[in-house]
Amino acid sequence: MTRPYGIPVWKKAPFIRLLLPLVAGIILQWYVQFPAVVIITAIISFSVSFCLFLLLPVAVRFKWQALQGFIIHLLIISFGLLLTWQKDIRHNNNWYGNYYKDSSFLIVRIDEPLVEKNKSFKAEGYVESVIKKDTNIPCKGKLLLYFSKDGFTRQLNYGDRILIHKNPQLIRNSGNPGAFNYQRYAAFHQTFHHVFLKEKDWKKLQVSSEKTSRLQQLIFTARDYVLSVLRKRMEAGKDELGIAEALLIGYTNDLDKDLVQAYSNTGVVHIIAISGMHLGLIYVMLVWLFAKIPVVNRSKILQVVLILGCLWLFSLITGAAASVLRSAVMFTFIALGKNFFRQTSVYNSLAASAFVMLCFNPYFLWDVGFQLSYLAVGGIIAFQKPIYNCFYIKNKWLNKVWQLMAISLAAQLLTFPVCIYYFHQFPNLFLITNIIAVPLSGIILYAEIALIAFSWVPFVGVYIGKLVSGLVWMMNKIILWINELSFAVWDTIPATVLSTWLLYAVVIGLSIWLISKNKKYVQPALLCFFAFVLLHTYNRWQTLNQQKIIVYNVPRYQAIDFVNGTNYQFVGDSLLLEDGLLQNFHLKPGRIALQLNKRKDPVEGFSQHEMFYQFQRKRIMIVDKPISIAVTEKKINIDLVIISGNPKLSISQLAQAINCNRFIFDASNPLWKIEKWQKECKALQLSSHAVSADGAFVWDIGI
Repeated sequence: MTRPYGIPVWKKAPFIRLLLPLVAGIILQWYVQFPAVVIITAIISFSVSFCLFLLLPVAVRFKWQALQGFIIHLLIISFGLLLTWQKDIRHNNNWYGNYYKDSSFLIVRIDEPLVEKNKSFKAEGYVESVIKKDTNIPCKGKLLLYFSKDGFTRQLNYGDRILIHKNPQLIRNSGNPGAFNYQRYAAFHQTFHHVFLKEKDWKKLQVSSEKTSRLQQLIFTARDYVLSVLRKRMEAGKDELGIAEALLIGYTNDLDKDLVQAYSNTGVVHIIAISGMHLGLIYVMLVWLFAKIPVVNRSKILQVVLILGCLWLFSLITGAAASVLRSAVMFTFIALGKNFFRQTSVYNSLAASAFVMLCFNPYFLWDVGFQLSYLAVGGIIAFQKPIYNCFYIKNKWLNKVWQLMAISLAAQLLTFPVCIYYFHQFPNLFLITNIIAVPLSGIILYAEIALIAFSWVPFVGVYIGKLVSGLVWMMNKIILWINELSFAVWDTIPATVLSTWLLYAVVIGLSIWLISKNKKYVQPALLCFFAFVLLHTYNRWQTLNQQKIIVYNVPRYQAIDFVNGTNYQFVGDSLLLEDGLLQNFHLKPGRIALQLNKRKDPVEGFSQHEMFYQFQRKRIMIVDKPISIAVTEKKINIDLVIISGNPKLSISQLAQAINCNRFIFDASNPLWKIEKWQKECKALQLSSHAVSADGAFVWDIGI
């Protein structure tokens, strides 16, 4: 019997061959930053080359068809370069950053409803013009606005215009080891500056902007209506209301951070992050609903228009995150293909949706939701059926449970390496929680939709609201109970870009081998696994021998780690030890990156006498309170001076008593005083490092 010919996936899904060079072009432009003239020259050159190739005889073209494909790939790469260059607002001549000076005024449009933070109100603004002296220069560009709560009495809504006279600041990273790269994240959203405004720094203009979008206004109004219905009808606590808001429309401002962490630890955080699962449930409901309506079910075109209209409206109301847009585009391809064209490869539809989204916004490529969404769907498509076929279960209900487990396993197979890279943890009980939470969240979602639809009906809205509250309460209790188990999560897992790619090579190679039974995939997978082990061993050796002093960038707080191997001694404000949120956000990522397992008091090689510290033959002086400086004939030799807590201090006077050429000013000092101290250091030719501006200070003192 002859073996059937297997068509490679890239032949059944030609969009994959278009997607890969587009991704390569986007990545190349972001990291290399080619100028526009080089990109346009490349596009013209490759286009001319392709046209010349088509003029060759058919026999020559057939012989050199690989060259034709190579030219097309280069052309698509160049197209990716152009897309990425064009999307960067800084290349636009009208970007406000090209015109703004310290004495300028900005006219800014409020582009979203204000969100309340601990000490401020936050909103995204859009710069409409820069006023320099008497000249009004029309401009464009996003700006993050933070309004101080002190004296904030004026109401601001979407579309309002304000006049600002305060210098915007560049968005910077904290510089803490392993910290989230917020500067790059903001840049991908085309936002490069932020400004903190007190009452005197801005003025509301009487005329609202004429450039506001009616669609955007409709979306904000619809979102406010949904939130008002949930808050009115649900007899629930803050935790239940926050989960219900997030599950239905992706509104996360009312979510409790500890509760979100519990969902993350148990592997079901995707439930409260609007994704393809939500759109899939709504798509199934819409298909069933419009098939039952007499007038609509007679017209295939009308059904498709209504289904897609509802899906896209829902996507926009939820904030149009990359994962949601991916799902909306994907279901658009599915609906159109199912109703008007013959069935095509699901891989091709997936690649086509990614291609369209990256053409719309190439920076989606770095969006975590975008990555996880496509990896999860790709894993389900590739591995769900082989995993499900591993066991035959005769019982109907147990078989459905196994189907759900197979989907969860398949999705986890391609997402867990990138989850470890971003979040440094793995939910050990994800199978159990997904079996419970996914069906339950689906019921809650349908119940919430019914609540929005029938909230105006007496008694009906009340009882549905009680039902939603009870279901969300039950789901929260289950998740919190599982999260309390000591083995629920494998935490603090170190990962690098290289280790993540090696892990993917191992997973994909072994998976293909198990599915296809082709032994040629085993050897590369084992080689990658060997490289992964070597890399992990080398990193572990480095970790065991590391000795560092880290001054963290924690606004208004003192935070210093003395690191010896995998142990560390913390010196700083005690609140950072008590406040889990502050510690998790500012300190924990660095300790995971450096694989610090245990806090010791004191760590080996550490000693202290008042403000003087000794660590591995290095002498450190921490000045965090006013001191009296006695000038002696022989100065004290100090390797590092850390100034903290806003002490009354003169650098010139301190330099008369000590010999030290390295001064560190941490983030607990006010900016104006740091600037004053740095001017003194510059005059005395002393090296200084301002943590607030330059990021965390990390000193590797060696072995």
